[in-house]
Amino acid sequence: MSPRARTLAQLPLAAALLGLAVAAPPASAGPGRPVPLRIATYNIHAGTGTDGVFDLDRQAAALRALDADVIGLQEVDVHWGPRSQDLDMAEELARRLGMRVAFAPIYSLDPVTAGGPRREYGVAVLSRFPVRSAVNHEITRLSTQDQNPAPAPAPGFGEVTLKVRGVPVQVFVTHLDYRPDPAVRVAQVADTRRIMARERAAAPGARQVLLGDFNAEPTAPELAPLWRELRDAGAGTGGTYPAASPVKRIDYVTVGEGVRVHAATVPEETVASDHRPVVAEVSLTRG
Repeated sequence: MSPRARTLAQLPLAAALLGLAVAAPPASAGPGRPVPLRIATYNIHAGTGTDGVFDLDRQAAALRALDADVIGLQEVDVHWGPRSQDLDMAEELARRLGMRVAFAPIYSLDPVTAGGPRREYGVAVLSRFPVRSAVNHEITRLSTQDQNPAPAPAPGFGEVTLKVRGVPVQVFVTHLDYRPDPAVRVAQVADTRRIMARERAAAPGARQVLLGDFNAEPTAPELAPLWRELRDAGAGTGGTYPAASPVKRIDYVTVGEGVRVHAATVPEETVASDHRPVVAEVSLTRG
């Protein structure tokens, strides 16, 4: 098994392997009743806040305050380097929050020192519910690690399958290209829709959620195809970037068929990251 696949397969089991007390999901809903779920997304900026200081305790506290059942994370370092103290941020945050985790690296580089862990950076899902499966899909990317990059398929589009009180849920987490030219995002949106359609067809009845930093505002033409199948749960909420005084809404909780949105907020926390999180209260229909 490749290092990338091995990392993704093992991290959802981190809490169990470490003997951690994982937070119990809420009590089950009655038969036939919609199932409530609180979901969030947060670009954590590799643990560095608006003050330029890396502080994992502060980041964990900000995540805990969301009180979400499922959280999609972007800009997650795993043994990446000094900026995040060479920590495995995915596993550390899961441990501190008492949640399960699945990490999907965008980059997986050789260690600086032979025998050390691989240097990885990507996205992750934290969950109060057991992770039934986890996949790291490839979408079009323009690498920041190559001097002369060209758009090409690369990993970092994470998917986890959960069972939320009897309802199967496919949670996807992504971080779309940041460049002003939308060409790569156009390709990424097409890839996203193709992958989500394939996964939906493979699991009829599963509910779908897409979380992430899309690096584009809701009316951006490149995002328009997403709204054919997905609903923007945060429509009407405030901006998310930059955190101190947001002028753009580029972070999203989006939901598919069978997921009803009841409320969404953008918490005013402005210290732990350069983005603000988005939190949504939804319910899942059965069937």
